[in-house]
Amino acid sequence: MSKLEDLIQELCPNGVEFVTLGSVLQYEQPTKYIVKDTNYSDEYETPVLTAGQTFILGYTNETDGIYSATKENPVIIFDDFTTAFKWVDFNFKVKSSAMKLLTSKDNNIANIRYLYHVMSTIQYIPVDHSRQWIGTYSQFSIPLPPMPVQEEIVRILDSFTELTAELTAELTAELTARKKQYEYYRDELFKFNEDVPYHRIGDFAQCYAGATPNTSKQDYWNNGTIPWMSSGEVNKGKIYDTDKKITQLGYDKCSTKLVPSNTVVIALAGQGKTRGMVAITRISLCTNQSLCSIIPNKLVNSDYLYYFLKTQYQQLRQVSSGDGTRGGLNLKMINDYKIPLPPLEEQKRIVDILDRFDKLCNDISEGLPAEIEARQKQYEYYRDKLLTFKEKTA
Repeated sequence: MSKLEDLIQELCPNGVEFVTLGSVLQYEQPTKYIVKDTNYSDEYETPVLTAGQTFILGYTNETDGIYSATKENPVIIFDDFTTAFKWVDFNFKVKSSAMKLLTSKDNNIANIRYLYHVMSTIQYIPVDHSRQWIGTYSQFSIPLPPMPVQEEIVRILDSFTELTAELTAELTAELTARKKQYEYYRDELFKFNEDVPYHRIGDFAQCYAGATPNTSKQDYWNNGTIPWMSSGEVNKGKIYDTDKKITQLGYDKCSTKLVPSNTVVIALAGQGKTRGMVAITRISLCTNQSLCSIIPNKLVNSDYLYYFLKTQYQQLRQVSSGDGTRGGLNLKMINDYKIPLPPLEEQKRIVDILDRFDKLCNDISEGLPAEIEARQKQYEYYRDKLLTFKEKTA
């Protein structure tokens, strides 16, 4: 028998007590820990937290009203509206009052790390935008075995999370190294001698801006079949599908153009870092007005153009109308932009090399979430198995 089975057989062979979360967890309102200034900077020391997916919003230089958490005295931050929660064992401030700070009422009875794992088994989605802890979430019933059993369950489950973290770190480091290697060789491949001429994009390609059908006209969008690309999708790199489709009527009623596969697309405008980003289509599609489609002639390899323009991100942003996010590129700027054009065979050779590097990076990029998901499912399987107890009857 395993150590856990031995402990259960010795300490609770007839089942365990079930209690509500609220009977073993106490909460504190975060009011005095709310950040006052949202001028965050990575140079500051204290993280500002939410319980949601973003978790760390940024770092503040405020020195008062800091919640002191350590590995010996951790806390669970709980979003009072979404019921999302996070484990925290370092000092922090919070964004808003829409959360609870949870700690164990008695560390000799309820191990807070055990309670954290138990909370992750609760399948509950709030149906309305109201505070959840006091009236609902704290009333969920959980098994509370003797402390040695709790501690052994924590040891087992934490080992899974530690392995997942180590694996993620290793794969992320490998991906970072591959990307740096790829960028180095890419930049080297695009260093040409003086014999290679530079040509305006407009000399060898047609450039089109797209358009957006009236979004209030449902018959322009409902059951659409024509792929329509927005500027937000340019970060996909290679476009095999689009998030939205338009109908033939929607296409006919606006000035967007259907462009062929292997068209290079540049973001003319967009939020934040979007402007100047480049993608290449692998399907025929149309775009919105914030994208420029570049269709080169037969003397230019589309993938060569795509890879080269990806190296020009900063330069494209500099030639646009302003350095800030409100700046914008236009068709004239794109047409006038010059790129080096070696012979077609040399273009193809460069593309073949970069395609191999791109595949290596993508294999790791795709493998990383797959590995993490597999480890998460493994953790969830053992977690649910370890936290299933029969209830002790009087």
